[in-house]
Amino acid sequence: MRTERNLTRRLDRVFARLDREPERPAHLDVPRMSRHRVVLFTATLAFYLAIVWAVVITSWLVRLDWQVMFFRPYQQWPQIHAFLDYYVVLGQRGPTAVMVASWLGWRSWRQHTLRPLLTLAASLLLLNITVGAAKYGMGRLGPHYATAIGSNEMGLGGDIFPSGHTANAVVTWGILAYLASSSRARRWLSAVSAVTSLGVGLTTVYLGTHWLSDVLLGWAAGLLILLALPWCEPLIARAENALFDLRDRWRARRGRPVPAPVVPVAPVALGPLPVPTERQPAPAREPVSSARPTRPPVHLAAGARTPRSERTPVTPVGSRRPPHADRLPRGASPARPLT
Repeated sequence: MRTERNLTRRLDRVFARLDREPERPAHLDVPRMSRHRVVLFTATLAFYLAIVWAVVITSWLVRLDWQVMFFRPYQQWPQIHAFLDYYVVLGQRGPTAVMVASWLGWRSWRQHTLRPLLTLAASLLLLNITVGAAKYGMGRLGPHYATAIGSNEMGLGGDIFPSGHTANAVVTWGILAYLASSSRARRWLSAVSAVTSLGVGLTTVYLGTHWLSDVLLGWAAGLLILLALPWCEPLIARAENALFDLRDRWRARRGRPVPAPVVPVAPVALGPLPVPTERQPAPAREPVSSARPTRPPVHLAAGARTPRSERTPVTPVGSRRPPHADRLPRGASPARPLT
């Protein structure tokens, strides 16, 4: 019983905090499936199918895979082996999903919207479905388990084609660029995610856990998911509204006040005041009370004003003019001799 009360109090505090936060900013635009994005999606899909066909028919790409495997990069440059063992974690699904979900959860908290978290969930769901189906459908073995030199190792029960580390790095870090709120941030995050996913893919080739063609197909698979996300935006918006409706019904069942939806008020243009006529008096304006008290007007004491010509500049210690007995005051005319 005490556990249920504590859980209810915590949920109430969370909902109260969400109610105090502002609504979703209006400047955040939702990406649309533009013509440019459709062209990129079509080209990436053709590249994806071309790699699969080249591996299936055991073309020059398979021979390149074997040459890179026999080169053994981990023996050529052993000094970077320890660093790349940690760097490849940036492509593992569990740690990267936790890091990115923490950042997107904070954004959802501040913007009072569930779209960042729902977009991440949709992208990971698509990643698991498409890449997982391709892995188990083609059943290719990895370099460490290869059986015949020069073969494509397809249909032998493996789960290495395409590279899951590479596709996960493309999707997980690319979702930050997809959800960026400005074009400048989107460009920078796109470059960072591209470099990160490129490094993760080459690291798997260095460690010998993937063929080179696995990495190429992993890059294409992750990019296809990012390019297809605008098609999922209506479903994401519908899921967000459903979750908020479920929250409101839960609060109403618990007897908690349901926050009213914020309705934007359009500004009303005020016309000119009506001109007073003889029959209709002018409308009296209501006094507007201001927050700051108005100061009373300052009135000077009434008194005789001295002409400017008779004023003498005075300092705190007296006049700066030396006294002269023969000097007449300003404005007085000297006595003329009588004739």
